[in-house]
Amino acid sequence: MLKDVYADHVRALQERVETVLDATGFDGLVIHSGTPLRYFADDWDAPFRATPHFAHWLPLETPGNLLLIRTGITPLLVRYAPEDFWYEPLPLGEPFWADSFEIKQVGKSEQVFSELPKNGKLAFHGDCPALAKKNGFEAGVINPDELIARMDWNRAYKTPYEVACIEEATKQAARAHLAAKDAFESGASELELHRTYVAALGGTEAELPFQSIVALDEKGAILHYEKKRAEGGGKVFLLDCGGRHLGYASDITRTWTRPECDPLFRQMVERFNASQLSLCDEVRPDLSFPDLHKKAHVKLGDLLSDVEILQVSGEEAVERGLTRPFFPHGLGHFLGIQVHDVGGHQKEPAGGANPPPEQYPLLRTTRTLEEGHVFTVEPGLYFIEMLLRDFRGGKDKDAFNWPLIERLSPCGGIRFEDNVVVTASGHRNLTREYLP
Repeated sequence: MLKDVYADHVRALQERVETVLDATGFDGLVIHSGTPLRYFADDWDAPFRATPHFAHWLPLETPGNLLLIRTGITPLLVRYAPEDFWYEPLPLGEPFWADSFEIKQVGKSEQVFSELPKNGKLAFHGDCPALAKKNGFEAGVINPDELIARMDWNRAYKTPYEVACIEEATKQAARAHLAAKDAFESGASELELHRTYVAALGGTEAELPFQSIVALDEKGAILHYEKKRAEGGGKVFLLDCGGRHLGYASDITRTWTRPECDPLFRQMVERFNASQLSLCDEVRPDLSFPDLHKKAHVKLGDLLSDVEILQVSGEEAVERGLTRPFFPHGLGHFLGIQVHDVGGHQKEPAGGANPPPEQYPLLRTTRTLEEGHVFTVEPGLYFIEMLLRDFRGGKDKDAFNWPLIERLSPCGGIRFEDNVVVTASGHRNLTREYLP
């Protein structure tokens, strides 16, 4: 049952935070759930998302709450539940997570901090340092760097409860991807495809983990394409979006083609799908993520050479940097409470940076994979003129088959993205279980 694995999750987080407190000299940690973000010069708030480290503990998506964690003591949740005629009141009820906390509820914002103990050295984490200072926290204990670094490091290790949440978010997104695929095959526009996706998830657009990337044809070469055109009938469809469940995100990309698409590009999509799967099959503990990224470039180089887009071998293409304009982003990123989850460049628990290699500056993860890590594997192949432009007149211009590139550029690009869990003996591909 979810309640059982959740109780184990909270116990695991309690043990981790106790270790962090011991290492940093604090008696307790206070985490604020966040404050509403108001648009500049307006009276309207952006959709609220709880502070990630608060959401790591419990799925309570409301502002103004406090969570207090101390060694050997049941965590205290101070829930801010104002009476407000503007919005629907949300009674707490009996959520599955309630038994893991001591819960106090207050109706006025000034009462929230008064529920905290007056003794002990408490650290504060949240987006409202001025509010924390107003309520007695000194600057040195507000968002202390080492404590936050240690918490970020620990977030990379997902508990069974977290994996279950990401799996459910993946299952929901897979269903929505298939609905959008059917709509694409019937000639839908980008706008219609987006609406089909959201409807299949069963929520609202504000509940998406990130703004959907719905791209037909040449727009697939824009990595974060967010505009939705009303014209339909595309031959290539690249869809990058996910779902959310109890605060946890999934992130999936698929590329589909219609029969009218260039036959060579359709072959490339099939081969690229197989190549991405083979990269996922490499995942295991003790594997360097940068090494996996390099393997993705080798596989891409072989494909570009085989279809004669590049007129050198795949190995030579990688050595000369010729695959980079076709695949400019990193292979993937940690996934969890945040779509781009924290700690990907962290060197050790106490902090420090392990930056990406010079030749791959946009790689989001440089860690060595360990059991419990959850991340995406998302190689890409795109025809991006601004990146190819420098090669047209450079020393490597003869390595490119420019007429073929011109022919295929209207197809945009290819990306396949799966959500993968590192297990003790290998991995589990959550996405392929629901979206083969």
